[in-house]
Amino acid sequence: MVLAQLGDSISRALQQMSNATIIDEKVLNECLNEITRALLQADFQFKLVRDMQTNIKKIVNLDDLAAGHNKRKIIQQAIFNELCKMLDLGKPSFTPKKGKASVVMFVGLQDTFRAGAFDQLKQNANKATIPFYGSYMESDPVKIAVEGVERFKKENCDLIIVDTSGRHKQEAALFEEMRQVSEATKPDLVIFVMDSSIGQAAFDQALAFKQSVAVGAVIVTNMDVTATKSPVIFIGTGEHMDEFEVFDVKPFVSRLLVYWSGFMDKIHEVVPMDQQPELLQKLSEGKFTLRIMYEQFQNILKMGPIGQVLSMLPGFSAELMPKGQEKERQAKTKCYMTMMDSMTNEGK
Repeated sequence: MVLAQLGDSISRALQQMSNATIIDEKVLNECLNEITRALLQADFQFKLVRDMQTNIKKIVNLDDLAAGHNKRKIIQQAIFNELCKMLDLGKPSFTPKKGKASVVMFVGLQDTFRAGAFDQLKQNANKATIPFYGSYMESDPVKIAVEGVERFKKENCDLIIVDTSGRHKQEAALFEEMRQVSEATKPDLVIFVMDSSIGQAAFDQALAFKQSVAVGAVIVTNMDVTATKSPVIFIGTGEHMDEFEVFDVKPFVSRLLVYWSGFMDKIHEVVPMDQQPELLQKLSEGKFTLRIMYEQFQNILKMGPIGQVLSMLPGFSAELMPKGQEKERQAKTKCYMTMMDSMTNEGK
């Protein structure tokens, strides 16, 4: 998990800074260099990282701080604020209004030319139990978009989503098509959907889309959004339709920075350090008995509610497991443990 590794590296840098006897320019620079290195290894754009480091140094002027100030907290707060600033431009996102047809255009996803595009749209719409519009015969995306918008407006739909072709920024035909669809449907919001696997190429691709259409928001798993000057509104936490989370930058960065000290410390609390090598050795040898399963069930229950544990991980939400379902899972786990308690040692 890249986010976990990034959170680990940043948290370690902050911890080393906090453990320093005297907080001076040398300690600050070492901390910022470690964070910069971690961000670059996570494929953040160099200019963004450099600007963040410069801004923090401007904000944290150790020479001007009075003797009574807590330098550690000031540095930590400055780093937190700059990370939030990198991920959120502070612009309000578009909010659809109930009772009014809001047209939203997606760019960067599927298209009418790819084989099976309509079938996939139909399958996903049926799965989500929402109406859809498309055509096996018509290949003109502008015509399909206009007909679909008109139809759903007549049906008094509050939110109408128009999908456009998914290509690379070098293809001029894609941007001409997007421009035509945008002019024909006049969307209230254009959302750029970005693939998390493209790394630093996200910046150039986002900039190219922004120059072609008025991108107003972003749905992305890689948080590189500065090129669009648009806010991230959702992040994908998995491949399924329900694995979708509203993006809130401050809780996200908070969970990112406390990953090591929070989640890993909780693991060390329930699984003693001297037991971990023995457990890993058994698992590497393919030995997984009911006794080991019983011990792991105990460890999971000691960590607290599963939803609470998930909320400690960046990119995850406690809402992924509803409270009712969470209680049901814990009850089943305890039931399995009771069944194993009734077994003999040989049976385990």
